[in-house]
Amino acid sequence: MPSLIDLRRRIRSVRNTQQITRAMKMVSTARLRRAQDRVLQARPYARSLRELAENAAAAASASERLARHPLLVRRPEERIQLILITSDRGLAGAFNANLIKAAQAFLQEHSGARVEMELIGRKGRDFFRKRGAAITGEHIGLANRARYDDIVPLADKMLRRYAAKEIDAVYLLYNEFKSMLAQRLEVRRVLPIELREAASPVEYITERPPEELLDTLLPQYVKITLHHALLESTAAEHAARMTAMDAATTNAEELIDKLTLHLNRVRQASITREIIEVVSGATGLE
Repeated sequence: MPSLIDLRRRIRSVRNTQQITRAMKMVSTARLRRAQDRVLQARPYARSLRELAENAAAAASASERLARHPLLVRRPEERIQLILITSDRGLAGAFNANLIKAAQAFLQEHSGARVEMELIGRKGRDFFRKRGAAITGEHIGLANRARYDDIVPLADKMLRRYAAKEIDAVYLLYNEFKSMLAQRLEVRRVLPIELREAASPVEYITERPPEELLDTLLPQYVKITLHHALLESTAAEHAARMTAMDAATTNAEELIDKLTLHLNRVRQASITREIIEVVSGATGLE
C-alpha cells in the first residue's frame, strides 16, 4: 500500500499535468478560431476557381490543344507522388496516427507502382524516414504558418515534375476540418486535373482564347488546392488537440478525486491504527 507521502506526491504531479493540459486546451481553442476563419474564407474562393476552370474547359472542349494539355493528360500510374500533411507536434489524439495508417494503406494499394512521398510535418517525416520510404522532400514548420507563399514552391515542383513526365499522378492525403469534434481523412488526386463538365456553363467574354486562359487557371488551381488542404489540416489539428487536451484535463480531475479518496482512507486507517496502539498501550499499563 502506498504511503501518504507517495499519494500526496502523485496528486501533486497529476495536478501539475492538469494545469498543462488545461493551458494547451486554451491555446488550441484560440488558434482554432483563427484557423477556422481562414478555412471558411478560403473555401468559396477554391470553389469559384474550380467552377471557373470547368467553364473555361467546357468552352474549349472542342479544342485539340485542350486534350493534349500537360496537366490534363492521364497516363498509367506507374510513378506516383504522395503528399502527406501531418502535424509538427503530438498530443492531438489520433490525428497523426490515422494519417500514417492511411498513408501505409495507400502504399499497399499501390504496391505495383513506385510511390514517392513529399512529407509536410515532423510526425510523418520521422515515421517514414525510419522505415526507409522514398522521400522526395521534407517540409517542417509549414503547417504552423499555412501561408500561400510557402506552398507555391511545392506546387511548382509538382507541376514541373508532372509536366516533365517524372511522375504520372500526384495524390494529396490530409485531414479535412468538419467540426470541432470531427475530422475526415481526405485522399485527393491533384494531378492530372480532372475537370467535370459544368452543369450550366457560364459564357465568359475574355480577351484571350479559353485554351490560353486555362494555361493560367490550371496551375493556379493546383496551388490553391494545396494551400486549401494545408489550411484544412491546420484547423483539424487544432480541433483534435483541443479535444484531446479537454479529455486529458477531465481524466486528470477524475484521477485526482480517486487519489484524494484513497489518501483519505489511508490517513483514516493510519489514525485508527495509532488510536488502537495508544489504547492497547494504556490497557497494558493498567
